[in-house]
Amino acid sequence: MLHTYFRVLVGTFVLISVVLSVYVSPNWMWFTVFIGVNLIQSAFTKWCLLETILMKLGVKNDGGSCSSC
Repeated sequence: MLHTYFRVLVGTFVLISVVLSVYVSPNWMWFTVFIGVNLIQSAFTKWCLLETILMKLGVKNDGGSCSSC
């Protein structure tokens, strides 16, 4: 279940930041860069802030971490 929430949220954040960069300001692309860097960082450290937040909100972990999605 955690992986599903993670994928939906990250995909939504990327799409929202792209739409905002097209219609509001190109500076919103920095948010997309932040998401990408966080995904790369979590692959190496096996720690993901979004995973921690989701678990504190009560989402059940289905094994592994978000970096293994």
